[in-house]
Amino acid sequence: MKAPEHPHRLRTGFAGTPDFAASILRTLLDSPVQLAVAYTQPDRRAGRGQRQTGSPVKALARKHGLPIEQPHTLKDPSAVAQLRDYQLDVLVVAAYGLILPPEGLSLPRLGCVNVHASLLPRWRGAAPVERAIMAGDPVTGVSIMQMDAGLDTGPVFATLECPIGPHTEGPELEAQLAEYGARLLVECMANLEQRSPVPQADEGATYARKLTAKDAQLSWDKPADQLHRQIRALCSRLPATVTIGDLRIRLLKATPSGTAAGAPPGTILGASRKGIVVACNPGQLTLTSLQLNRGKGRPMGAAAALNGYADVFATGRSLASTS
Repeated sequence: MKAPEHPHRLRTGFAGTPDFAASILRTLLDSPVQLAVAYTQPDRRAGRGQRQTGSPVKALARKHGLPIEQPHTLKDPSAVAQLRDYQLDVLVVAAYGLILPPEGLSLPRLGCVNVHASLLPRWRGAAPVERAIMAGDPVTGVSIMQMDAGLDTGPVFATLECPIGPHTEGPELEAQLAEYGARLLVECMANLEQRSPVPQADEGATYARKLTAKDAQLSWDKPADQLHRQIRALCSRLPATVTIGDLRIRLLKATPSGTAAGAPPGTILGASRKGIVVACNPGQLTLTSLQLNRGKGRPMGAAAALNGYADVFATGRSLASTS
């Protein structure tokens, strides 16, 4: 019988795309894990000039001289053959963004191991960080999971909890979970072959569906605390937005600030350099950072908003969406 590979000699591939994945890859590169290849999504057009731009994982892999593969799909036989040629012991997957077909999942000797940004089975799916904040969860975490053909349904090697504070924002929580996930992954990789993952329970399973423009639409006819969570969760990737005719206002930072006595939701109750106070249902929010599709379109604080757009943020005016 063949002796188990030394954990640090496991021939390991990595598959990931955004900053969350790059943070995990960086920790693996600084560890004794033997990395053989980095898979990441193809370059995309980005920025004002719409130039082809590689992912954060690609940039990091290139900096460290790691072979890079960017297939458009892993369902193509040639992509499967290419993965087979790397003769991996294990493939680590973190926010890759492409579906691994059953054949691809079974190619590495020890299968594929996923770093997922939730405490499975809660928040399976594409947007676990944002959904946890929006739901008001007091705690989330990371799970190291053996991948199977389902959507984040495989057995779990280990989990690590992370609290969600009352003012925690999406990017902050994502960075924290990437750090936790990287640390937990390295621990698991040290004795992966000796670990026995635990099947997930169906009870408590929830689905973190992919974010869409509909998630960003903000309606003042909701409780202030709920809107605060929406703004915190989406402030970076897909900011909460109100649209008034041809005016679009993205809400980047806000705090709940008391009650709105009798004012229709969306009414500006007061405005100062410290913030713009808007009635909700119930409660009120004080907006402290926002972005308009006017002028240079840059994020600004309340003082700059009042200086440049006093007509938009006059007390008594409504910020309720009209379209």
